[in-house]
Amino acid sequence: MTRALTALACTLVATLLPATALAGPYEGKSPVKTDLPVRDATIGPNGLAVPPPGAPDKVVRIIAAGNRIATKPYKYGGGHGIWEDSGYDCSGSVSYALHGAGLLDVALDSSGVAGFGKPGAGRWVSLMGNPGHAYMVVAGLRFDTSSSNQTGNRWTTQIRSPAGYVVRHPANL
Repeated sequence: MTRALTALACTLVATLLPATALAGPYEGKSPVKTDLPVRDATIGPNGLAVPPPGAPDKVVRIIAAGNRIATKPYKYGGGHGIWEDSGYDCSGSVSYALHGAGLLDVALDSSGVAGFGKPGAGRWVSLMGNPGHAYMVVAGLRFDTSSSNQTGNRWTTQIRSPAGYVVRHPANL
């Protein structure tokens, strides 16, 4: 029942709120960046993320996994029963990308994302989770099911406020 309610909340966030409404005053700048040197990835003309030079292997692998599902549609509960699915929900997409870097064996729901890893923003990867939604920022790009006024997994430079989210990061990233 909890997973169904979490997935329903993700569905509502992903379908009812346009990305511009979510970006707020943070649009174009990341509220979760640290004072470390900028290590921004870019988005290619195909909409896929390009890791920055010198990114750690796990960051490159997270981006590669995210790219594999970046054009998949939003799917209620997607990515929670099997890794290779026809679509992914918010936490399923974050879990898939983390799994691609060898950081997860089992998909997390959005509350699980809020409890994964270490507290606070990471140097390369920051995870945002609460009982209703999850997304991540990787090398300066947001990977989210509610971006670009489309549903489904997408990379975007539009950063949204982490207000209301628990911010975490994978160890050493």
